[in-house]
Amino acid sequence: MKIIILTPMEIEREKVLNALDRISNLNHTYEVIVSGIGRESTAKAMMQMPPHDICVLMGFAAVVGKEAHLPDYLHLGKPIEITNASLYGYEGGLFENGKPIITEKPKLNLPCLSSLTSDKFVRTTDLAEKTVVNMEDYTFKYLKKPQDFIVRIISDFLPHETEIDFFEEVKNIDFLEGVKAVDTINEKTSSEVFETC
Repeated sequence: MKIIILTPMEIEREKVLNALDRISNLNHTYEVIVSGIGRESTAKAMMQMPPHDICVLMGFAAVVGKEAHLPDYLHLGKPIEITNASLYGYEGGLFENGKPIITEKPKLNLPCLSSLTSDKFVRTTDLAEKTVVNMEDYTFKYLKKPQDFIVRIISDFLPHETEIDFFEEVKNIDFLEGVKAVDTINEKTSSEVFETC
């Protein structure tokens, strides 16, 4: 199958390509495309994609909570699948049309979390612990095909207790585990998902 991996930033694309280079005997062919950050950029990128069987949105994820208090599967660099996405407003409330979009069945064998997409970076929050905050998932969920899905890699924790240099923080994060999980998907799984949606 041809799989497109869509990344919001170039640094994420580089990490995906680095991971692909280290996997021998890949099960699929890949193209990695940078969409740009935000809902509008995501939408434009999705309308201009070349032919493919599956598209995976893959990028960093800020998760609500302190790393020391979160389970191991939510520590820095761990991959998760987003199965529920809502839209987070400028004033910190869900928009009326921000009804969660739920994927009945995960596509991968990864922990599943809910995410909120915001038009601005959320610095402090009163959101539930283990909520993922980003700027793209909601748009992707609305525009994707049934077989498409989202994999996020934990990059930081909200609210930030001190000011961080994001690009320094994520320098050593490896996407290998997340990319390997994507490469395990097979045509049978993909067609079953497509037929049941």
